[in-house]
Amino acid sequence: MQTDTNQAISGAVDNTHGQATGAVSGGIAATAPGQLRVIKRNGTVVAFEESKISVAITKAFLAVEGGTAAASSRIHETVAKLTDQVAATFRRRMPSGGTIHIEDIQDQVELSLMRAGEHKIARDYVIYREEQARKRAAKASLSQETQAAASAINVVQADGSRAPLDLDRLHTIVSEACVGLDDVSEADILDEALKNLYDGVTADELSTSLVITARTMIEQEPNYSFVAARLLSDSLRAEALSFLGVAETATQGDMEHLYARALPAYIARGIELELLAPELASFDLEKLGRALLPERDLQFTYLGLQTLYDRYFIHSAETRFELPQIFFMRVAMGLAVEETARDDRAIEFYKLLSSFDYMSSTPTLFNAGTLRPQLSSCYLTTVPDDLHGIYGAIQDNAMLSKFAGGLGNDWTPVRALGAYIKGTNGKSQGIVPFLKVVNDTAVAVNQGGKRKGAVCAYLETWHLDIEEFVELRKNTGDDRRRTHDMNTANWIPDLFMKRVFNGEDWTLFSPSDVPDLHDLYGRAFEQRYQQYEAMTRSGEITLFKTVKAENLWRKMLGMLFETGHPWMTFKDPCNLRSPQQHVGVVHSSNLCTEITLNTNADEIAVCNLGSVNLPQHIDDNGLNLEKLRNTVRTAVRMLDNVIDINYYSVDSARNSNFKHRPVGLGLMGFQDALYRQHIAYGSDQAVTFADRSMEAISYYAIEASSELAAERGTYSSYQGSLWSQGIFPIDSIQKLIEERGADYIQVNQEQTLDWANLRAQVLRQGMRNSNVMAIAPTATIANITGVSQSIEPTYQNLYVKSNLSGEFTVVNPYLVKDLKDRGLWDGVMVNDLKYFDGSVQAIDRVPADLKAIYATAFEVEPRWLVDSASRRQKWIDQAQSLNLYINNANGKKLDITYRMAWYSGLKTTYYLRSLAATGTEKSTIETGALNAVSSDTATPAPVPAACSLDDPDCEACQ
Repeated sequence: MQTDTNQAISGAVDNTHGQATGAVSGGIAATAPGQLRVIKRNGTVVAFEESKISVAITKAFLAVEGGTAAASSRIHETVAKLTDQVAATFRRRMPSGGTIHIEDIQDQVELSLMRAGEHKIARDYVIYREEQARKRAAKASLSQETQAAASAINVVQADGSRAPLDLDRLHTIVSEACVGLDDVSEADILDEALKNLYDGVTADELSTSLVITARTMIEQEPNYSFVAARLLSDSLRAEALSFLGVAETATQGDMEHLYARALPAYIARGIELELLAPELASFDLEKLGRALLPERDLQFTYLGLQTLYDRYFIHSAETRFELPQIFFMRVAMGLAVEETARDDRAIEFYKLLSSFDYMSSTPTLFNAGTLRPQLSSCYLTTVPDDLHGIYGAIQDNAMLSKFAGGLGNDWTPVRALGAYIKGTNGKSQGIVPFLKVVNDTAVAVNQGGKRKGAVCAYLETWHLDIEEFVELRKNTGDDRRRTHDMNTANWIPDLFMKRVFNGEDWTLFSPSDVPDLHDLYGRAFEQRYQQYEAMTRSGEITLFKTVKAENLWRKMLGMLFETGHPWMTFKDPCNLRSPQQHVGVVHSSNLCTEITLNTNADEIAVCNLGSVNLPQHIDDNGLNLEKLRNTVRTAVRMLDNVIDINYYSVDSARNSNFKHRPVGLGLMGFQDALYRQHIAYGSDQAVTFADRSMEAISYYAIEASSELAAERGTYSSYQGSLWSQGIFPIDSIQKLIEERGADYIQVNQEQTLDWANLRAQVLRQGMRNSNVMAIAPTATIANITGVSQSIEPTYQNLYVKSNLSGEFTVVNPYLVKDLKDRGLWDGVMVNDLKYFDGSVQAIDRVPADLKAIYATAFEVEPRWLVDSASRRQKWIDQAQSLNLYINNANGKKLDITYRMAWYSGLKTTYYLRSLAATGTEKSTIETGALNAVSSDTATPAPVPAACSLDDPDCEACQ
């Protein structure tokens, strides 16, 4: 109600004294001797009228308290008293009459409201006066030429009619967009935008001009990203509210009351169009509407809001009729639909999501509250070794991908090239021809048209087809044996790594000859594998191949560098540390390498993801544990609800999810959290923070799941799990050390929280979820919330980001602030950053401490990435999507880095990013072209790029 209140007071007081009584000559009203007069802001003088002040204050009270009979009596008495006080003050000061400035009257009204205890009205009144003052200043700063040009412009409306350009409304919109932001100029935006307008401009073009103007200023001042988002909001409001029949246009201030009206209209229209679940209408929409917080629209950066608009908002015939707070409430309602106190839970979930303290994964945001709520993020399958099973698995891929899920397929059971087929008395063509079909299926079924289909195939390193498998992404060779669109990953047993370290031989088998290796790990795998090797020497197994382990390792690294695939993931730590090893085996990870769940012919593993926004939990004292605990408690509840609400397109996925109830709570914004504490990524402090922050998340996530178990019951396969034995992720490290051997692993096992007490609680109450943690890439939800992705270091401090929503200038706001504080941020610094591809290392005037803090991804030694990941991994019951950045990559660097990853106890790694194969787009101010790509981009090395820096596949998980 803030806008109504403000306009009622300030606007009415202004207008009241805009009506002179008597003749006007030379701007001076002819008034009787001794009469009070009012000087308006334009210099004219009018008579003072008490009744007008009374009307204005009454409107203000009605705007806040409504016009109920109960309120009317109090309002009438209070207004009469306040009006008398204001008038008496001026008559006392000027008993013989005189002139009063309009600002003096408003000051006195404000003071009287405060003295009367009407703080709500007074507060809104003060805010409004400040906004109006800013708008007047901005309008006054426009050149006369610009104002004259604006007066000649007519705008073509959506219905084809023409209307004069409403300069006052433009001032309002731009003023609102700049509120609370430092170093942004309303006048500059208006002046520049108006230069690009012409008579006959459309309303859409007018909005676009404002947005583009703000976008061009982002690299000078990061706060213009917020300005651009707020200007974009104006056109979003017009599109959605007009479609819903709520209003044709609205300012941000208007949303104080329009959001509450828009929510029920949105629910009704969405159900009518068969886009929303009818159950949403049974919520208390009036209560939920009152809970919406319009000011949270102001949190978005331009990239975040544009991403939401392009890819998440529900639409009909290309008209988006969601708005940000309605979007978050729709997701919250969808997640609370089966709660007992669902209105209260919906508000709780909404407040968490809209605060950006936590964000659900992309499938949940897409589909919560819709007719088909496919909310889970990723699916893991094992492909059986028979034709019916193989094509059944491909069909499962298609159905799961259709409704927006990332896929991880375990292909190890399928017999190798040359293996005997009893049914036909022939020989197998191996896995490669089938993977070609999988690749084409992923392309054909593109997640409901919302984003690319995404699948990753996993193969154990002893499989006889492994050498062809690692070459699947090559751009040369027989294209019928290439998969250019899907991902691949090595599933590596510890024994292979030991043989690499020791320079020993390695034997490749067809799984049809060694079927139990697939389900074995640790010492049991080593013993059985050696028995099979003995059988090759005795002649019992004839289809095999012996290679040097180090040579195969080099080939794996070479293909990883050349093509970005296959990724390196490690079978034994995934299984030896799995809480669910009593009921199955982890045969692969998922598309993004953070999920480690059991799969078999009857169970498709499902994981449900969401991420804590870590920098939102940093204050002056570091990590705010109390706030983090509250966030995690609500987040785990939301994730657990996903399992029951989720739409399952494949029965085996439903059965698995209900049986084990795994969830994956992760984090994002790790780099931002370091910036907020002035910690360099490449430092012992950062490694310690990675350890402590993940310990806290782990502790609170386990605690939350145990609390849910007390409320809702344990998951059905709980008995026999590591949880039921009091063995937590931090404890399972010891089992990995014992099975692998202490000479092959080094992991920090320090802990700081009261884990003994939590173990006792879990033993007493159980766990609601078999798995509770996994760190996903968060590629898109990090964009929405305006923070760095996942656990990634900053790519560059200034660059152009390209994704499915377009191109966006990205500048590091933390760096800009620190440079401003030292008087170093100027146009020269912007140009230097562009010249040096977003790096500060070669800029002499940047101090050494800032160079350390703002080192970019390729300037941080890989060992720091691995060390931090190792500290996190000890607390996580699943895994983490760990990208490795290697500057001037070569075989030796890759060898050392990936050996170190295995030696440090990591379960998985994700993309290899190599600077030698990466080019950078540069934006420019001088040319006037938004996000123009310079022709002097970094020249790629002859080797193909290891990966895209904004790979859309990452978004399949988040």
